[in-house]
Amino acid sequence: MSRNRHLLNRVASVATKMLGGEAAAGVLLIIVAIAAMLVANSPLAHEYHELFHGELGWTPIPKLDNLHLWINDALMAIFFFVVGLEIKREVLEGELSSAKKRRLPVIAAAAGMFFPAIVYLGIAGTSMPEQRGWAIPAATDIAFAMGVIGLLGKRVPPSLRLFLLTVAIVDDLGAVAIIAIFYTASIKLVWLIAALIVLSGMIALTRMRVNSYLAYIALALVLWFCVLNSGVHATIAGVAAAFTIPIRVNKGGDSMLLRMEHALVPWNSYIIVPLFGFANAGVALEGIGMQGLVDPIPLGIAAGLFVGKQVGIFSAIFAADRIGVAPRPEGASWVQLWGMSILTGIGFTMSLFIGALAFPAYPHLIEEAKLGVLTGSLLSSLLGYGILRFAPKHRAVAAPA
Repeated sequence: MSRNRHLLNRVASVATKMLGGEAAAGVLLIIVAIAAMLVANSPLAHEYHELFHGELGWTPIPKLDNLHLWINDALMAIFFFVVGLEIKREVLEGELSSAKKRRLPVIAAAAGMFFPAIVYLGIAGTSMPEQRGWAIPAATDIAFAMGVIGLLGKRVPPSLRLFLLTVAIVDDLGAVAIIAIFYTASIKLVWLIAALIVLSGMIALTRMRVNSYLAYIALALVLWFCVLNSGVHATIAGVAAAFTIPIRVNKGGDSMLLRMEHALVPWNSYIIVPLFGFANAGVALEGIGMQGLVDPIPLGIAAGLFVGKQVGIFSAIFAADRIGVAPRPEGASWVQLWGMSILTGIGFTMSLFIGALAFPAYPHLIEEAKLGVLTGSLLSSLLGYGILRFAPKHRAVAAPA
């Protein structure tokens, strides 16, 4: 009887960890990814494809004529809006607010984007269209990576948890810049000018200390519509709008930015990102098969995420610590830092998103890219979790040779 009770307690403890706190969003993404893969390779595959890619009977915006476009161009603009709020908060008041604080995360994130791109190009080659996928393995999924960290509980020191979050935020900023610069279609100047005018209006509201949520939301929607028609990807509007939201604290110790962020994070974590994952992670293996993993694009992406990320970030931390540029996170051993570096290879949301932008004229390459993203993310999550689970808890005294 006591043995059964002990087993039930263990199951309850694991369930609590999985369904609560920062682990919940990561676990939900895992479930969503598995569900999408199963449906896409089941008798319901046609219905799955038609649900997201079938033409809508009516749409208020002709440019968005299927559910997949509404998710990727509209709902994901909200995702990027929240990312923008997080970046602004961290830069002005958080872990990126001073040169000393941001030095190591910026160095690590930069290396964590450069090395995966080099690995990808070394495998996939530099010819077109394969070359356009270089940025796919350069991004880290915050929710997924922090979800794995959440499952580990107190086995991960707070300094390492905070460092991973900060690196992922800098990584997101880099991914946004890459999307804006390298994955922008032909520019429609009139719409771009209109977008800049609206953005200037939002900046003016901030300078005039306007505290109307409705005014910012209305202008943000107009900005999104202008950017959508400008040729720049619509999600960039989300980040641009977020940067205009006031962070000044009122008498109650609160701010518009914090209120918006707190209100939108649950929607982001439990509705928008899972819906995006379900719509984009379904890889139809028919015609590709698991042997497709050795094709240049999926192999390059998987290797970029699994090998490039950990090599880039860990070597950057080690070099910065050894030459005295920036010390490694306090209380974290080198083994734990290695495990954390592996977890940054979980690309998922941002990698899937960039994959869709990289090969718009080649649907079969988008499917191959998905396979590479899912494989690299799975390997990174399993090995990263395993290393952090069994790593010594105390900080190592000496650096590795």
